[in-house]
Amino acid sequence: MHKEIKLTVSGTGFVGLITAGIFADRGFLTTALDTDENKIVTVNKGETFFFEPYLPELIKRVVLEKKTLIASTERIKSIKESDVTLICVGTPSKSDGSCNLSFIESAAEDIGKALAQKEGYHLVVAKSTIVPETTRTLIKTIIEKQSNKKAGVDFGLCMSPEFLREGQSVHDTIFPDKIVIGQFDEKSGEKLEAIFQHLYRVEDDDFSKTWGTIFGKKVSCPKILRRSIETAECIKYANNSFLATKISFINEFANICERVPGVDIKHVAEAIGFDFRISDKFLQAGTGFGGSCFPKDVNAMITFAKDHNYSPKLLESVMAVNIQQAKRMVQLTENAIGDLKGKQIAILGLSFKPETDDMRNAPSIKIIDELLSKGANVIAWDPKAIEKAKKESELSDKITYANTLGEIFDNTDACLLVTEWNQFKKLEPKDFKKMAKPVVIDGRRIYDYKKFREEGIICVGIGLGEIK
Repeated sequence: MHKEIKLTVSGTGFVGLITAGIFADRGFLTTALDTDENKIVTVNKGETFFFEPYLPELIKRVVLEKKTLIASTERIKSIKESDVTLICVGTPSKSDGSCNLSFIESAAEDIGKALAQKEGYHLVVAKSTIVPETTRTLIKTIIEKQSNKKAGVDFGLCMSPEFLREGQSVHDTIFPDKIVIGQFDEKSGEKLEAIFQHLYRVEDDDFSKTWGTIFGKKVSCPKILRRSIETAECIKYANNSFLATKISFINEFANICERVPGVDIKHVAEAIGFDFRISDKFLQAGTGFGGSCFPKDVNAMITFAKDHNYSPKLLESVMAVNIQQAKRMVQLTENAIGDLKGKQIAILGLSFKPETDDMRNAPSIKIIDELLSKGANVIAWDPKAIEKAKKESELSDKITYANTLGEIFDNTDACLLVTEWNQFKKLEPKDFKKMAKPVVIDGRRIYDYKKFREEGIICVGIGLGEIK
């Protein structure tokens, strides 16, 4: 089946490039589309322009060896020559928190113009995160206007959201928990389900062997849920909003635990995580959530709800707690060493989570801004995100960047663990003793505070009450 079907993927960002790579690895002839010539050139050399585990090897294989993936700026021509187009463009936040749909509009216009020149049926699938009713009222309307063709007759239309975790997105694409298909009509849903069935078929081929060996489990088709388009759009937002809520809940409770002698939020989270109704996922107290999804999506739902005359108080609280949580790290630092003016503060980790160089909405930015406002001097190190921090974040040249991990401890008054990279988990008390006065603020609770304190290091952490 896949040899006869040609795919175009609109957008070569986090979702688009990974989606294109996996389909191409299974054997689908795939074209990744973008307006950025530099990105296209990079991909066609078999290289990537952002860090994600397993992605460099994947893109190299499908571009240079299998030759099933090419990248192109010829969007209309490529769509015209394909059978299915997946919309994977970004939907960033506007200043008011609402969803910026300009890239969605451009992608829909490209599809409409291509379909105006094309004979035969074409399936359009929105995978971008878009607020409810966007697929039907915006994407469908634009395509029909540009092509003079009708959805459900001349072209199919579906909304199928992704549920990927940065740092584990290749795994999550190959082994998803579920597939959600929001269908405009039965034919559209059937065609997309057939494509997913083929992508996740159980077969003793190179695709299954390669990924089965890497991740230690067999490729198989997950549960496929076929629903309305609007339901699929809502599922994506509900999914991310609930996970964000769990994070803010455990952080709120962690802040309460700090005020109770002898209580550790890790022990509280462990216990409630055994309850099957709760589970232990996303119950790690810390500096709050960041990245391109949770802040953007929760804010988009808040704005959407208000536009529809509903006040989403829970979601507003989720965001309020998250904003405050990063500042909590600075409060803990002040409690430990006093006035921060003129003090040298080290930051371990800049990316919003480990195994990615993504700096979007990273807690480190809020923490560093707060430290700088207090007059502190900041030095930071991250295994992957330093260049992104210098070029693409609000931090730029406001702080000093260490050349090595060891350099960060020199003449430092306090060290703040912000991102739980494996390199930081391996640090021992002796490493921190190189500081002027060993003070560790553990924002991810990865250190054995009893061991550190026995070694003469002041070690405090999110959700850790005073020891009785």
